[in-house]
Amino acid sequence: METASTVERIVVALLGALIAAGAGAQSYPAKPVRIVVPYPPGGGNDFLARLTAQKLGEKWRQSIVIDNRGGASGMIGAEVVARSPADGYTVCVCASPEIALNTTLYPKMSYDPTRDFSTVTQLAVSPLVLAVHPSLPPRNVQDFIALAKKRPGELSYSSVGAGSPQHIAGEWMKLLAGIQVIHVPYKGGGPQIVDLMGGHMHSGFLALPVIAPYLKSGRVRPLAVTTARRSSTIPDVPTLAEAGIAGFDVSQWYGVVVPAGTPAEVTGKLNADFVELLKLSDVRARMIDMGADPVGNTPAQFGELIRSEIAKYQKIVKETKITIN
Repeated sequence: METASTVERIVVALLGALIAAGAGAQSYPAKPVRIVVPYPPGGGNDFLARLTAQKLGEKWRQSIVIDNRGGASGMIGAEVVARSPADGYTVCVCASPEIALNTTLYPKMSYDPTRDFSTVTQLAVSPLVLAVHPSLPPRNVQDFIALAKKRPGELSYSSVGAGSPQHIAGEWMKLLAGIQVIHVPYKGGGPQIVDLMGGHMHSGFLALPVIAPYLKSGRVRPLAVTTARRSSTIPDVPTLAEAGIAGFDVSQWYGVVVPAGTPAEVTGKLNADFVELLKLSDVRARMIDMGADPVGNTPAQFGELIRSEIAKYQKIVKETKITIN
């Protein structure tokens, strides 16, 4: 009888835990949710955070507060999330630098992206664009490579800073194509595009949202995108892989993570709700307009992407010998 009684108590306890977990998922969120954006207002993370916050706020009937914590290539904001309570009320709309790229460039990071976060979903992927000033003769990547080989060390390309995805893309292209092009880092996409349009730079790797408004005017000429697939925003522009640099794939991707230890039922609800809104036609249209292709995948798939991106950047940084001073 004592054994039966013990079994009954265990069953009752398990049922209680399951009921409590279900109730927790159904009641979440029961108070305002904070979305941390690890960058200043106006960037891709900020746009996606505000777009999704509006839709989720309507669905949840809760206030959603956008908390911009820029600095240190996204690492300040990411650390805020990593150190927050694991209750689902602090969410991070992250990007590739602070989650994958920086682990190779900054060995003394204050958090571990694979240990200190639970993944929710990848929101979107956006290419970088290799573009040139219209005065430069090349109209495709192979012509650009040929000109760079003819004039070694004379051509320049810009990025938004040392260690940025733009810098990584430029140095990797130089390595694979066997060319010498001078890297000129800028402090942001705004000054970068201004100098390219003004003819002060020969070329540049630019984020698609930065360059998109100027493509139709002809003030810059796109040669290729850096992602493995063409962009829905500029489908006529080939990829670098299509242009002859096989295997090239550098992207600016965005996703959602929460502090490690967040209850699985809460993470599951966040995943379901984010993926659902990414299927809405108006959301998809606005994302494509700003240069980002919507994704929406499982937590496991997003986690696998992060691990593969970390391994890829470790290889690229080692091969290109990129360092941060």
